[in-house]
Amino acid sequence: MKILLLGGTADARRLCDNLIQQKFDVTYSIAGLVRTPTLDCPVLVGGFRKLGGLTEYLSRNQVDLVLDVTHPYAKKMSDQAVLSGQALGVPVWRFHRPAWERSNQDQWHCYHDFEQLVKMLENYKRPLLSAGQFSLEELTRINALANIEHIVLRTAVKPKFSYERLAKLHWLKAIGPFFYQDESLLIQTQDIDVIVSKNSGGSATSAKLQVANRLMLAVLMLERPNLMGPDKLFNSLDECFAAIKKYSHSQSKLG
Repeated sequence: MKILLLGGTADARRLCDNLIQQKFDVTYSIAGLVRTPTLDCPVLVGGFRKLGGLTEYLSRNQVDLVLDVTHPYAKKMSDQAVLSGQALGVPVWRFHRPAWERSNQDQWHCYHDFEQLVKMLENYKRPLLSAGQFSLEELTRINALANIEHIVLRTAVKPKFSYERLAKLHWLKAIGPFFYQDESLLIQTQDIDVIVSKNSGGSATSAKLQVANRLMLAVLMLERPNLMGPDKLFNSLDECFAAIKKYSHSQSKLG
């Protein structure tokens, strides 16, 4: 049984390692923007456009199962996987970490899009932008807000544009996991008064939320996008792995 694993997360790497150990025929796909993992299986870097698109790749390589273990905000890739699977009759299974849940002490405010975010930022002075990449136009608008004094933009990859003319912006390169003491030091030394975040789930980037809770700081949380439904959805890696083994066994009987 041939498996295509759409990765880019720590969960994807763990699942891929488990599949490799169990001798599954798996290919790992990653955008490759941050780093390329070392795995004992074929690794595709840079997407499927150069290969004729995902549907063409699945057909040409006779893939039997697609595992979507991308980031919860990778809407384009997740939706394309479902569309390609439907076109070819290839099952698409998805694992996403459960979203973080707000406690009574958390000062979270959810937003749907950038326009909402800009409006919310009018109430703060020193944001930590830790919700992935922002465009030059978006950062320019935040930088232009009269109330904003200082912006910390933290991303794993340097912006593709020149941001030096944005006088209030300080870019910080950092790749998780992030730890509580480091997050606390950053937030307090930069005098951050609001954190902008995605609801990524998991523990790798949750320390900033713990610090925000302790300091009673506001968190502006980007809601997860609505994705096309896969054939199966998992929020436990163990359950996903067990289902793959069971499915492989059933397919081998059919073959």
